[in-house]
Amino acid sequence: MRFLNCQQGTPEWLAARCGHPTASCFADAVSTVGGLDERQRAYVDMILGGASETAALSVAGYKAKPSADSVRRALAGEVIERPSDTAIRYADDLAIERISGKPYGIPAKTWMLDRGHEMEFAARMKYEATRREFVTEAGLCIDDDDVFAYSTDGLVGADGLIEVKAPIDSTKIRVMWQTGDVSEYMHQMQGGMWITGRKWCDFIMYAPDLANCGADLFVKRIHRDDNFIDAMVERLARFAGMVDESETLFRRLGAAPATTEAAPAAPPAADWRAQFLKTA
Repeated sequence: MRFLNCQQGTPEWLAARCGHPTASCFADAVSTVGGLDERQRAYVDMILGGASETAALSVAGYKAKPSADSVRRALAGEVIERPSDTAIRYADDLAIERISGKPYGIPAKTWMLDRGHEMEFAARMKYEATRREFVTEAGLCIDDDDVFAYSTDGLVGADGLIEVKAPIDSTKIRVMWQTGDVSEYMHQMQGGMWITGRKWCDFIMYAPDLANCGADLFVKRIHRDDNFIDAMVERLARFAGMVDESETLFRRLGAAPATTEAAPAAPPAADWRAQFLKTA
């Protein structure tokens, strides 16, 4: 892992991120459609692992063998899940960034970037004061293979990270205080711990307009989950293959002679996209 000490949002930071899947988008990168639900997956995994029908039904919580066609296909070794449109679009965006060397897509509005920097700085100050922790700013962390990146909001001691969010949506703020549900950010935080090797990440929600009632700073510590990380990294590796394939396709199309004829039809889906989340 290597650190690039550049402020988030600067041209240097944007250039360093180009072509790298970043932790803030890991959830998009591994998103799929058409898969099994939790009970179906438990049943299929048990059967494929050699368990008896009785044991598989018991673990999955079924009284009778599930009859869904997706379960039958999964038991036959067929690919059930496939990359979501969001994952495919993100892979294509990154492929274009690799070729151009520039950020691709709709840029964030300046006021949003300015607000984010201001809120992040204030949240760090409040966190340090209330938690008696010292936060070291760090720009961009890139993994040893120079494939994945993580923009950390700060390093704490030898083992910690912070991830700061300052939502504008008032309902989102209320729900966070009521439920403490940080699942929306789990891939980003676990991804950050994976890349940096850290053991925990403090999720921070900062809402300065609630300072008068003491509800301006919400903090929840998330510990490293190696099982979650292992599953995520396996999917991220497949996503990286998607980016490679998209880059190769763009370069091949660009090298082909110009023509007014329609492009040939794409081959059947027995390619890398269909194999994206193939069950081992």
